[in-house]
Amino acid sequence: MEPITSAGTATTQNAAVSKPRQLKDLDMDQFLKLMITELQNQDPLNPMDNTQLIEQLGQIRQITATNQLVSSLQAVVMAQNLAAASSLIGKSVEALSDDNRTISGTVEQVQVEPLPDNQTGRTVRLKIGDALVRLENLRHIGS
Repeated sequence: MEPITSAGTATTQNAAVSKPRQLKDLDMDQFLKLMITELQNQDPLNPMDNTQLIEQLGQIRQITATNQLVSSLQAVVMAQNLAAASSLIGKSVEALSDDNRTISGTVEQVQVEPLPDNQTGRTVRLKIGDALVRLENLRHIGS
């Protein structure tokens, strides 16, 4: 179990490095495990105050609600991006490639790909000739 300091941080002890971690950086599973471990290891003669337990349950609800809101907003943004990109099929555009080259041509198709570097989420790309460009790199839309 990671000890909780009075400043509200969890610290992980390593032989070489001690790195503090904020409670807000914990995901839901880690937070629940930490709280259950805390309840199991509390002093039976001096148990946790009920208000502390209620505060922690409130934090769990806030974390869950925030995660659900983030997921919903990401889905809305993806749907909007996909609709916008789909409306560009057959249109002449100019965009910037990932290597900063200007790509001009007609949008042939739209692709949804995972974000690079193991980030969560997806990105919308436009196929212009042989090139794929990100929707957010679009610079000009022709008639």
